[in-house]
Amino acid sequence: MKKDLHPTNYRTIVVEDISNGWRFLTKSTAVTEEETKWEDGNNYPLLKVHISSASHPFYTGQEKLMDVEGRVDRFKARSDAASAQKDRMAKKAAKKVKRADKGVETTQTKIGATNYDLISKKKPAQKAPKVEAKAETPAPAEAKVEETAPVEATTTEDVAA
Repeated sequence: MKKDLHPTNYRTIVVEDISNGWRFLTKSTAVTEEETKWEDGNNYPLLKVHISSASHPFYTGQEKLMDVEGRVDRFKARSDAASAQKDRMAKKAAKKVKRADKGVETTQTKIGATNYDLISKKKPAQKAPKVEAKAETPAPAEAKVEETAPVEATTTEDVAA
């Protein structure tokens, strides 16, 4: 092992969190210029810090989301836009379902986690009926009505003459 690898100037100091005034006594090699009187009546070097476990949001349970770059706002905007789009598609699908009652073909698709019936605007193509090959039989003869000349009314006197 290398010799003189670790520092040898450890000393007892007071660390003060300037955000809330909390102070504690510990050992450190940090160089300080100020001194303070501790609870035991002795003077110790004073090291001032901006944040400690007493003021850090993770340790205090009052974690706040600091969004400098606007990432949270962009996420919320995307989330709101996605839910609005989903609502618009649901309304559109509902309108098309109403049209289904008028005889328009429906198809089913899955949007998100909900099924919607979407309506195609084209009517289904109608297939020509299948004609089976049968021996053709002549159609039955229809009785023909021959036209005759109109008969003039006659009386018995005309017939006798």
